[in-house]
Amino acid sequence: MSLMSVLSPSTSASVPKSLSPTVFPILGAIPSLVHGVFGRDGGVSRPPYDSLNVAWTNGDQPVAVRENLRRVKDWLGVDELLAAPQIHGDTIHIIDEASLPPVDPHLPVRITAPADALVTRLRGVGLLIKVADCQAVFMVDPVRQVVANVHCGWRGSVQGILGKVVALLERRFQSRPVDLLATISPSLGPCCAEFRNYHRELPPSFLPFKIGDNHFDFWAISRWQLEQAGLRPEHIEVPTHCTVCGADRFFSYRAARVTGRMAAVVGWRRSPWAE
Repeated sequence: MSLMSVLSPSTSASVPKSLSPTVFPILGAIPSLVHGVFGRDGGVSRPPYDSLNVAWTNGDQPVAVRENLRRVKDWLGVDELLAAPQIHGDTIHIIDEASLPPVDPHLPVRITAPADALVTRLRGVGLLIKVADCQAVFMVDPVRQVVANVHCGWRGSVQGILGKVVALLERRFQSRPVDLLATISPSLGPCCAEFRNYHRELPPSFLPFKIGDNHFDFWAISRWQLEQAGLRPEHIEVPTHCTVCGADRFFSYRAARVTGRMAAVVGWRRSPWAE
């Protein structure tokens, strides 16, 4: 199927609607760092995946996903994107030259083994996490020049994946938690995070974050977990937009079930003098 066959009659692949990702002031001043959480706008996918869907296993046309990923990559200015099949676990992959997976001939993205967190110091590589209510948490060490991108849904929060990533950065890269900057993507807000079976699903340590009968503030839970891992409160930026309430701007599985996935990407732009 050609790209033009998946475009609506009023849309042209050569004149795309503008991409307008969410970016974070706390990360904006770091030289060579690129990042963004890309909402619905700017892609070519048709409903119910309209329009910047980056998931290739949810029923969307592969040719549309390829074009959407290309647009994300070009907007960021990275050489390539790297992603992992996400499994709602706590597996973390460190990506270096030796572990860089091969190019997928069908997608403008390299695919690692399944994981929910990716870490790298490589230049020119954008770490991609796909979300539609779950959090994508960027962690950046501007001193050691290392970045992490974490897929953190409620299961990841229960497993403490954020603290495990911080511990790995300390152990493998000698990062200091006080140097780390962290941002949380637009995601499921406390207004819509209803857990009717929270007695079975969530640990007692989450109860202080319960709102009303059965809603939970997972933005505050992630902030708490990051602070417990040693990050400074002023180095953590939390979202102000709930993906369920803002399903016209963001993909939301809770709001629509059959829907697309947003690209959340962070990485280092290749330096002009890099080999």
